[in-house]
Amino acid sequence: MKITFFGTPSFAVTSLERLIAAGEEVVAVVTRPDRPRGRGHRLQPSPVKTTALAHGIQVLQPDRVEDLGFAAVVAASNADLGVVAAYGKILPDVILQIPRHGTINVHASLLPRYRGAAPVHRAIIAGEQETGVTIIRLVREMDAGPMLAHSVRPIADDETSEVVERALAEAGADLLVSTVSEISSGRAQETPQDHALATFAPRLAKEDGRIDWTEPARAIHNLVRGLHPWPHAYTFLGGSRYLILETGVLDPATPAPARAPGEIIDAEGDRLHVVCAKGTVLAIYALQPEGRRPLPPRAFLAGRPITLPAIFRQSASTE
Repeated sequence: MKITFFGTPSFAVTSLERLIAAGEEVVAVVTRPDRPRGRGHRLQPSPVKTTALAHGIQVLQPDRVEDLGFAAVVAASNADLGVVAAYGKILPDVILQIPRHGTINVHASLLPRYRGAAPVHRAIIAGEQETGVTIIRLVREMDAGPMLAHSVRPIADDETSEVVERALAEAGADLLVSTVSEISSGRAQETPQDHALATFAPRLAKEDGRIDWTEPARAIHNLVRGLHPWPHAYTFLGGSRYLILETGVLDPATPAPARAPGEIIDAEGDRLHVVCAKGTVLAIYALQPEGRRPLPPRAFLAGRPITLPAIFRQSASTE
């Protein structure tokens, strides 16, 4: 199969490398334009571009996928199949229909649930106990095309989106290779999605990380791990902003004192415990003062002792 591959981040690299290893002919790779990164804001290639160049594959980086000139370049590659994995832009119909077998997508959720840009993060934030990967045929509507294959994976109580996404990249790559083989041999079968069951996973924003301490400890714990490694959950203490990087939920059999949500009830040694809704308690295992390095509670408290009573708040203005 001659394949045009669309992808940008590390998640997509796994699928690209697996296609190459399986002997498929990737005739072109389409990825997002180089972006400034790091402290020097130097232009850096995407992980997919770096991988493609290492394999000597033609790389295309259009500013606008809607341009007819770009469609002509894609058509010139004479691909049998288009494959999309976390490209980052919605492709117009003219691009999707160029390959003779159409275009398929590796999506990191069990569709029709969690259509959109952040399916892994949103699933963890919602407290889902399982997720997976679905291979679909791309259509005009976002992530709504018929399904060709899927695989299921559990989500452990303390797994972050980074860990789950890495595992799904591997599962998705394996599923992609087998699906491409089935398309090539004419054995692929498509199943329509039940659109009534669809849920959506919009792109993440920094504001999504604001902790609401009136939520139960489990919901806040899910937020913390769902927003790792970006943009992270955050809160305020004494007018300063802190990223909350790692947490746990204390045994609900141990009732918390009757305190206001967000109140710190233990700040000594390795313990940094906070009251949440319904008397639940969140244990903070790592946090990061803004502009500084991450710290465990003992190191944090050594540099900034907390005198009780003290309370984490949703904004600096409410101090």
